[in-house]
Amino acid sequence: MPMSNKTIIALDAMGGDGGPEVVVAGAALARERYPKIAYIFVGDEARIKPLVARYPLLKDISEIRHAPDIVPNDLKPSLALRQGRASSMRLAINAVAKGDAASVVSSGNTGALMAMAKFVLKTMPGIDRPAIAGLFPTQIAECVVLDLGANLECDAENLVQFAMMGAIFCHTVLGIQDPTIGLLNIGVEEMKGHDEVRTAAGILRERPIFGSFKGFIEGNDITAGTVDVIVTDGFSGNIALKTAEGTAKLISHFLIQTFKSSLFARLGYCLARGALRKLKVRVDPRRYNGAMFLGLQGVCVKSHGGTDHEGFASAIGVAFDLVDRGFNHRIRDELALHYGVEPPAKLEGPEEKPLLENGDA
Repeated sequence: MPMSNKTIIALDAMGGDGGPEVVVAGAALARERYPKIAYIFVGDEARIKPLVARYPLLKDISEIRHAPDIVPNDLKPSLALRQGRASSMRLAINAVAKGDAASVVSSGNTGALMAMAKFVLKTMPGIDRPAIAGLFPTQIAECVVLDLGANLECDAENLVQFAMMGAIFCHTVLGIQDPTIGLLNIGVEEMKGHDEVRTAAGILRERPIFGSFKGFIEGNDITAGTVDVIVTDGFSGNIALKTAEGTAKLISHFLIQTFKSSLFARLGYCLARGALRKLKVRVDPRRYNGAMFLGLQGVCVKSHGGTDHEGFASAIGVAFDLVDRGFNHRIRDELALHYGVEPPAKLEGPEEKPLLENGDA
């Protein structure tokens, strides 16, 4: 199988609501967009093999590795670590750790994926905790938000590290040369917010980092596009994510009900159909699918569990971009610049806080 000069991505074929059908179809679509991609499909070989055979363009760039187990969506991360050693998720992550693949993409249990990836791939020197970063649509273009659920509580140094990683993620994925950074807070005044947020702001103003720190922002600034990178703890970030998803569904519901309300409303829909199609494309969550676990010694991307093949292809695209543009190497260089020396093996800080047990960022 000619896999040389390819960016090999390991896919957890059994994760998500759609299972192998969505994963394989998404992989085929991503292959059309990124000709340099190759795949390792991990999961039930009996189910995966006939699906791969449907797509001729996957024939010579795919390997199937059988995994007898699946990580359930409701399994706690601690149990997943102990019970999921032969799961499709774990073996896909192992492929990255062994150097067989450059990155891993999974639609499975978020908490389990984070726990396994952190255990197998380890965090980068100088990074206390990994963070989940994702893309949000804004009035201007797109922005990066992190942490979306990996860390319930964060100290000031954690937030500073998130800011550094988020800025480089923004540059790598969105191509923004000088990303602007904001700390999510309950107000823009310097005296507002928790001590950790105010301390992080002071550090970001004083130390050299990639990008431009703009201070505090509020929740409404996320969609306004006030800054390119929004930094917060995982508790607030996950709430912001789920609120945004719920708001999008609510607006869609209101539009459907409104256009069904009368004959003139239906006529109005016919006249506005073209503009509504453009709106649908702009806010389509599948375009923004693919949350990166930043801070690991390996690229790991989480796809939404309920997405279709279009959304999964987007997640694969995020993984490919991060590998192709040397994201982790940029992180290491930024850490060295930030601390003025080679990154320390471990920063001093409080005892590590638990991961979200049942989040699905």
